[in-house]
Amino acid sequence: MTSKLSRRSVLRGRLSRTDPERLRPPGAQDDFSRLCTGCGDCARACPEGIVIRHSSGEPVLDFTKGACTFCNACAEACETGALIPAPASDWPWRAVITDSCLSLNGIACRACEDACDARAIRFRLMTAGRAAPVLDADQCTGCGECAFTCPAGAVSFEARTPATEEIA
Repeated sequence: MTSKLSRRSVLRGRLSRTDPERLRPPGAQDDFSRLCTGCGDCARACPEGIVIRHSSGEPVLDFTKGACTFCNACAEACETGALIPAPASDWPWRAVITDSCLSLNGIACRACEDACDARAIRFRLMTAGRAAPVLDADQCTGCGECAFTCPAGAVSFEARTPATEEIA
């Protein structure tokens, strides 16, 4: 079973497959749910306007509204310690391009590649006029610019697992 978007979803503006419950603002602490009061200070402080209040009351990122610049304004506004200023390199989420990508389906589109400042997305030519997106997870910052730009909502996010060191 493929997870393609239906024409009806596109026409109704339901373009994103990203689960907003997972994408807490950068700097979210392990005990975020306990510390967060749902006051909304982080959402009001976000200059990009991508921190929104989920139905649970907790703040989440909504990449359909824009991309994260990792400015830490949300963390600086948080008085409870649920969010603390952190470098962008600590953000664990990385983009994943799904099968609903227009280019994979024979429609010329490279919007995500054009939007990616980190140059983490490239396209490999295939037969029949198609091109496959190739994502370099080491280059990807997880900012969400590709998800914001993708007309098909073919970008989702997965948490990067920390690299384990081998003990000699």
